[in-house]
Amino acid sequence: MEYTREEKAIIWLCGCVQAEYRERAALLRAAGDPARLFAGLQEFARGVIKDASARVYTIDGAAREREADAFLSRLSSRGYFAVTLLSEDYPENLKAIPDPPLVLFGAGNRALLQKRRFCIVGSRLTPPWAEKQTKLFSERISQSFAVVTGFAEGGDRAAIDGACAGGNLICVLPLGLDGCYPAAHASLKEKVKRSGLLLSEYPPEEKLMKYYFHARNRILAGLSEGVLVVSAREPRSGALMTASYAADYGRDVFAFPYNIGVAQGSGCNGLIKKGAYLASCPEDVLSAYGIDAKEDRRETLPPEEARVLALLRENGEMHAAELAEKLGMAVFELTAVLASLEMKNLAVKSGGNRYSAL
Repeated sequence: MEYTREEKAIIWLCGCVQAEYRERAALLRAAGDPARLFAGLQEFARGVIKDASARVYTIDGAAREREADAFLSRLSSRGYFAVTLLSEDYPENLKAIPDPPLVLFGAGNRALLQKRRFCIVGSRLTPPWAEKQTKLFSERISQSFAVVTGFAEGGDRAAIDGACAGGNLICVLPLGLDGCYPAAHASLKEKVKRSGLLLSEYPPEEKLMKYYFHARNRILAGLSEGVLVVSAREPRSGALMTASYAADYGRDVFAFPYNIGVAQGSGCNGLIKKGAYLASCPEDVLSAYGIDAKEDRRETLPPEEARVLALLRENGEMHAAELAEKLGMAVFELTAVLASLEMKNLAVKSGGNRYSAL
């Protein structure tokens, strides 16, 4: 992969220099022409970041360029690439945020950076019904957008599961591409890399730091035309932080509605109170972008399944024993009907042997 000298300089700054984001951004501004990071660094660096590593100042320009070439060679050998602020395919809406990543390191389908993108996020403690709905939303939305999400359990994982098969999926990591958090998602990470795209603003070997989650959330919002929050607790939630960034950037915010008193959805209801769009079906999202995505999910069901589904839709979440009593069915008969409805993505089992319609 070919990079211009200016791109190489920015990649060197982000991949080889031990400094914080604000210091790197300050160096890039002071340089004017990024190539000056190689040849003219000593002229302006000490006035920008006096506490940076001494090696930034002491090695000469030729050594810096050799270091950049070696770093890019390592990237290529691992199947990674780098997109800088100067690259043609750097996303324009991400470039427009106040603190855009100077470099995005990627693995997978780079072309997804040029597609329309929509973000789906949720907490690790997402209720089973919301996970199933998230998967359905993600699958439908990924037919028109690349779905952008994180890499955690719960809401993020459901979004991944919905979009991964179609390949329109971008996962943004809070550490370098060599790492994996949570570690149990190592095989999932490889699956996303094969069918979608992994992104990080950190060089591949960078370890996880707690505040990297906060920084990652701005990228999720910045990449996307809108953000759907499928679960979030108040007051502190990474999903709510992503929604806050989206609102600051002028992006649309959507949220699942929750029953009163459900802690995992208190943040979603709070967003809706503040003006977020209520999303009860994928069409609520797609229609906001002028996409005609009417879907007729009606299907001919056996009479027993139709009766059970109608009662669930009328009453909301119900215990299996209560369902059986109201329908005059034996519990073992009802269990088989509910299992069939689950397989058809028409019902979902929650905790405590309770069910709700989808």
